[in-house]
Amino acid sequence: MSKKIDLSVVIVNYNTKDFLEKCLASLKTALSKTPFVVEVIIADNGSVDNSLQLLNSLNWQNLKIIDNQKNLGFAKANNLALKKAQGRYILFLNPDTVVEKDTLKTMIEFMDKNPQVGAATCRLELPDGRLDQPCHRGFPTAWNAFCYFSGLEKIFPKIKIFAGYSLSYLPMDRVHEIDAGHGAFLIVSRKAGEQVGWFDEDYFWYGEDLDFCYRLKQKGWRIMYVPTTKIIHWKGASSGLKKHSQKISTADKKTKIKAAKASAKVMRVFYKKHYQKKYPKLIYWLVMLGISFLEKIRLSNSSK
Repeated sequence: MSKKIDLSVVIVNYNTKDFLEKCLASLKTALSKTPFVVEVIIADNGSVDNSLQLLNSLNWQNLKIIDNQKNLGFAKANNLALKKAQGRYILFLNPDTVVEKDTLKTMIEFMDKNPQVGAATCRLELPDGRLDQPCHRGFPTAWNAFCYFSGLEKIFPKIKIFAGYSLSYLPMDRVHEIDAGHGAFLIVSRKAGEQVGWFDEDYFWYGEDLDFCYRLKQKGWRIMYVPTTKIIHWKGASSGLKKHSQKISTADKKTKIKAAKASAKVMRVFYKKHYQKKYPKLIYWLVMLGISFLEKIRLSNSSK
C-alpha cells in the first residue's frame, strides 16, 4: 500500500533549464532531509532549451513530468498539474529558485500546526540577500499603489499608512500575517485551494498569485509569512524585466516586450475584478491612467 502524499511540489518551467537544474539539485537535498512524503510535478510550457531532455534523464521517485508542448501561461499550467497532485499541501515553486535543506520540513510542520492558514510563504531572498518584496505584500489598493509608485513608501517605510503595499513596518524576523505571498514559493492547503478554485486563468503571466491570495482572504483563510526558513529567488529569469537578472535571463527582446505588456495587463484585470465597484469612477480612471503610464515606461525599457 502506497504512503499518503503530504506535499506536492508543482513547478512550471519555460526555457529556464540551467536554473531548473540548480533548483532540482537543491530540492533533492531538501527531500532527503524531510520525514514527509513528497511528490514533484513539473509542467514544461513548450521550452526549446532542452529542458525536457533534462527532466526525462531524472530517475526520481514520485516524479511526474507534463509536456504542455506550448506556453499555456502560469495559471493554466499549474491548474493542469494540480489534476495530478495528491498532496495534503501544494507547494508552488518557480524553477529559478534554490531551497534550503530544511525548507520543506519547516513549512509542512508550520501548516500542520496552523490549520486556519490557507497559504504561507517563507522568506524569499534575491541573490544579493535583499528581500524579494512580492513575498511580503499588502493588497494594491489605490492608496497603497500610489504610495508605492510615488516613492512615499520608500521615504516612510516604517509608517503603516504609507507602507501598506510592502508591509515594511511589520517585524521581518517574526512570523506574522500578510495579505499576499509570491507564486515563486507558496505552500497552500488543498482544502483552501479547492474552495476558491485554484488559479484564475484570466491571468496569463503575473498577478495570479495576488488574485489567488485575495480570494483566499475573502473566504476567511489566513496567509502567513514564515521567516524561519528561506529560499533564493533569481527572479525574472524568464521575463528579463528585472535589472538584477537581465544579464542572466534567457528572454529575448520579443519575450521582454511580451512580459512588459503582461505585467500591465494583470494590473488592469485585478482592478476590474476586485476594485472597480469599490472606488468612485474618478479614482478608478486615475488608476487606469497610472497603469498605462507605467506600461509605457516598461515597454520603453524592454525595447532597449
